[in-house]
Amino acid sequence: MGDLSTPVPTLAADTPILVAERRFRDEPTLRAVAVAVPGGLALLTLRLLETQLSGRLGYGRALLSRAVVGGIVDADSLVLESDAPLLEAADQLLTRVDWLRDDEVLVMGQDGEPAVASVSVMFREVGLLFRDIAMRDQLTGLPNRRLLHERGELLSTQVDPGRMAVLYVDLDGFKQINDSLGHKTGDELLVEFARRLNASVRPQDLVGRLGGDEFAVLLTDVGEEETIAVADRIIAASQESFMIDGLQLYLSASVGVVTGAEVAYEESSLSVLDTLLQRSDVAMLHAKRAGKARIGRLGAHDDMASPNRPAVIRRRLGHAPEQAAQNETAPGVLSLHYQPKLDLRSGEVGSVEFIPVAEHTGQIRALGSWVLRAACRQAKEWMDQGHSWTVAINVSPVQLGIQGFVSEVLGAVRTAGIPTSLLQIEVTESRAIGDAPFALEQLADLRTAGVRVHLDDFGTGYSSLARLRHLPLDALKIDQSITGRIDSDEADAMLLAGVIGAAHLLGLTVIAEGVERDTQFTRLSELGCDVVQGYLIGRPSPAGDVPRMSAGPFPHA
Repeated sequence: MGDLSTPVPTLAADTPILVAERRFRDEPTLRAVAVAVPGGLALLTLRLLETQLSGRLGYGRALLSRAVVGGIVDADSLVLESDAPLLEAADQLLTRVDWLRDDEVLVMGQDGEPAVASVSVMFREVGLLFRDIAMRDQLTGLPNRRLLHERGELLSTQVDPGRMAVLYVDLDGFKQINDSLGHKTGDELLVEFARRLNASVRPQDLVGRLGGDEFAVLLTDVGEEETIAVADRIIAASQESFMIDGLQLYLSASVGVVTGAEVAYEESSLSVLDTLLQRSDVAMLHAKRAGKARIGRLGAHDDMASPNRPAVIRRRLGHAPEQAAQNETAPGVLSLHYQPKLDLRSGEVGSVEFIPVAEHTGQIRALGSWVLRAACRQAKEWMDQGHSWTVAINVSPVQLGIQGFVSEVLGAVRTAGIPTSLLQIEVTESRAIGDAPFALEQLADLRTAGVRVHLDDFGTGYSSLARLRHLPLDALKIDQSITGRIDSDEADAMLLAGVIGAAHLLGLTVIAEGVERDTQFTRLSELGCDVVQGYLIGRPSPAGDVPRMSAGPFPHA
């Protein structure tokens, strides 16, 4: 408030009105004065004085020639404190009707000296403040998608697009922490990461939160080397431990990088910023698929149409489950890809996992039902070919919360004509205990019926070995964020050895995800891991390629 106000003189309450009029006339810039009245100060504006002197019938001057200023001011005038927040001051104005008659409001300075502020200016500033609030993320204070787009579009017209770059940042493992420890912890984690993100970029760079755990950084006047340096700093900052409510948490960030020099803008109908954002989004997904906690780039084969592919997939999935349900054996609508799992004890592929393409589409219930039936049919086809491979499918919280989910699963198994032992249900720890009594009952019923239940992504967020005793499980899947370091960090290897030992004591099979190197494979075998899965064994492939992949060759420990 202080920067919106102007100091004014103070008149005694017994100052004649005509003397006050002469004071305004002698000081043309003066628009109000303070009047010392019993109990404090009151406001006398030039507008009020002129209204009183003109009078209703034109006799005001004559009638008030002997009057004093204390007799015409409101002794209960609103007085605002100069250090009061603008919104609080505006709220005080809005709760009083009498302020509408004046253009100014009295403001008391911290030094006790009076000042006056324009009401119209105050509300103009309030409007600007609300606009800024609407354009910023309420949690982190960063520009939101709208403000990022507005500023980015303006920047793209002022600088060389070839010297621009966009970093698309997505946190790895955030969902598991958010689900396991609650949204309050997740929010505090996002706030701290936003602070680190701001500290990792240059002063001229623009950082925004796109939503959830996704952020974007717009760089201007940069080359390749500077862009990669910023991305490296962001990844390093994300991997430092976070201390939230006494808990030491770990995660990482995947960063998609696209520079303006890589883009042929004339080939796109999108704006410069939208083109960079969409391409960097795809580059970030490349980083996720490559193992997370790294920089993702687009290769030469990724043409300008590729950034639109996720949006096209989302649009098509709106009707695809229904279309597939009408003719479930017809090709071309939806299809599943499978990734083999190698049993280290037998040296053979004993199971395959369906790799979901779109688990955040909003159509997960319909899509999940279709996946369940399709996976069971595929297991039956392989069984008829002499391959008793179990098929694993991921189950979403939505599916696990459906009253008839167990019946749906067992019905799909019966319809396909396969034993329940050929189906595996994979859930994350947070999904398994999100609605504990009901979820545990559903999982227990499935296990009783012979369906195997696996706990996925163990090692992300706040996983607890103690909780495993109370979950109806057959297997524990170690997340790739853990297996990715066991051949380079002995402490991680020893930690994993303890997890494997504890899981075996509980009668659980241990499966390691994300195995990409021979050294990882060898170390996992030494530690007593039961099953491995990852690009070293086989990439996600159509069902027709699985028999060939299952024949090997596979690495040897």
